[in-house]
Amino acid sequence: MTPSLDLLTIGRVSVDLYAEQVGVPLAEARTFAKSIGGSPTNVAVAAARLGRKSAVITAVGDDELGAYVRDALGGFGVDTRFVGSHPILQTPLAIAAPVTPDEPTLVFYREASAPDEEIEAGEEMLAAAREAGILWVAGSCLAGRLTGPTAVTLLEARARKRHTVIDLDYRPTFWLSEEAAHRAIGAAIDKATVAVGNRRECEVAVGTGDADAAADALLARGVELAIVKLGGDGVLYATPDERDRIRPVPVEVVCGLGAGDAFGGALCHGLLTGITAAEAVRFANAAGAITAGRLLCADAMPTEGEVNELLEPSGARA
Repeated sequence: MTPSLDLLTIGRVSVDLYAEQVGVPLAEARTFAKSIGGSPTNVAVAAARLGRKSAVITAVGDDELGAYVRDALGGFGVDTRFVGSHPILQTPLAIAAPVTPDEPTLVFYREASAPDEEIEAGEEMLAAAREAGILWVAGSCLAGRLTGPTAVTLLEARARKRHTVIDLDYRPTFWLSEEAAHRAIGAAIDKATVAVGNRRECEVAVGTGDADAAADALLARGVELAIVKLGGDGVLYATPDERDRIRPVPVEVVCGLGAGDAFGGALCHGLLTGITAAEAVRFANAAGAITAGRLLCADAMPTEGEVNELLEPSGARA
C-alpha cells in the first residue's frame, strides 16, 4: 500500500519564464529564468519544501517541457504519480515580468485548452483524495472541461473531511464569465472546511470583497476556517469562535506572484502540525513574505528554518 499523502492538490501547471530585468515592460525584457508554476503546483512544492509528502493532480503535454515539469517536481520532492500526459495538447507557458513588484505582468500561453483542463478521475486518485491529510482544490481548475467535474468528484468523495481546502483562486482568463466562476467556485465552498482567497477572489465567490463580510459569508456556508488575504494589510482569519488580523511581515518585494502559493503550502504545514489557526496563519504569512522577496515561485519556496528565523521575535513557530 502507498502511504497516505499529507497534501494532495489539483489544478494547473505551467513552465514559467520570469523576466530577469526588474521594472521594465515585458517587451523590453532580454533574459528569462525558467521554473515551474501554476498555483496548486506551487502549493504542493511549498509544502514539500517544508517536509510534507505532497502530490499534485495535473497534466502536461507529451513534449520536452512536460518532461521538464516532471523532473522539476521530482527534484522538489513532489509525488508525480497523478501528473498525466496529453498526447496532443502542449505543456502551457506563463511569462511574467515584474514591471511593478506588487502587480507583475503575467501572460498565459495555453492554446485553446491545456492538458491540465482535461483530467479524468480515477480510483487511485479518489482514494488519495479521501485519505490525504489535506485536499487542496484550486478554484481555477473548476473551469476545466474535464478537470472541473473531476475536482467536484474528489470533493464529494472526501465528504467534507477535515482540512478540505478550496483556494478561491480566480483567474478571469480561464472563465467564460465572472458569473460562471461565481457559480462553480461558490458551490465548491459548500464542500470545503477551509477557504482561502484575496479580497477580489472573495468578491467573485461570495459577492463581497469586504474582509469581515466575506469571512462571515464563508463561515455561514459551513467553512471552519476562513482566510482573507489583504496584501500589504496582512491577513484576516476567522473561525466560528475567533477572528483576528495578522499584520504583514515587512519585506522588500521583488515579485509577488508566488507569495500566495507559499502561503498556501505553509498553511497546510501548519494545519497538519496541529498548531492554532492564528499560529498557522502567522507562519503562512511569513512564508509568503519570504517568497515575495524573491524572483521565482517554485524555486523560491522557503524552508521551515527560514520561516522560523523570520518569525523568531514573535515566537510563532510551526
